[in-house]
Amino acid sequence: MRMNIAAALTAGTILVSLAGCSAAPESATTSATQITTSAEETSEMTTENITATAISETSETTAQTEETTTVTEAEISMTLKIGEREVQVTWEDNDSVDDLKKLAASGLTIKMSMYGGFEQVGPIGQSIARDDEQIATAPGDIVLYSGDQIVVFYGSNSWEYTRLGKINMSEDELTELLGNGDVTITLSVE
Repeated sequence: MRMNIAAALTAGTILVSLAGCSAAPESATTSATQITTSAEETSEMTTENITATAISETSETTAQTEETTTVTEAEISMTLKIGEREVQVTWEDNDSVDDLKKLAASGLTIKMSMYGGFEQVGPIGQSIARDDEQIATAPGDIVLYSGDQIVVFYGSNSWEYTRLGKINMSEDELTELLGNGDVTITLSVE
């Protein structure tokens, strides 16, 4: 871009020199004025182009950074241990799970209690986002009850809950793991 301005000034100098050799001094002044004006317009246009380019690149960088941040938050994985056994869970994509991940970031241990012969229930310690709906649960379902309790099913029930996830185990494995007394679960993030 600097080369264009320099080239225009050099061309202007040559034209002024040539015009100075001719018999019409007025046309030399006019040519020099036109070249100077042209160089100023080029300089202004170049400044506008640089500014527009910088704004465009800044916007693109900001959009890419926001996209990366969003992806990173979504990719945070949360693990669940029942006692000492880590179990594989498919977590829901909702605000409740996002809040649970924040709590689990510093490690969250919950003492669970057997209830009704089909579930383990334990307090989270605070209320988190919830979107309760009437659902029928199945073995392996993990739900939020009343906004502040986590429930893990090894049987089934029907009530208003917010879905959190599903443990990927058979009903027999879940009954063996959860159906023989109170347990402790630990949530953590990687």
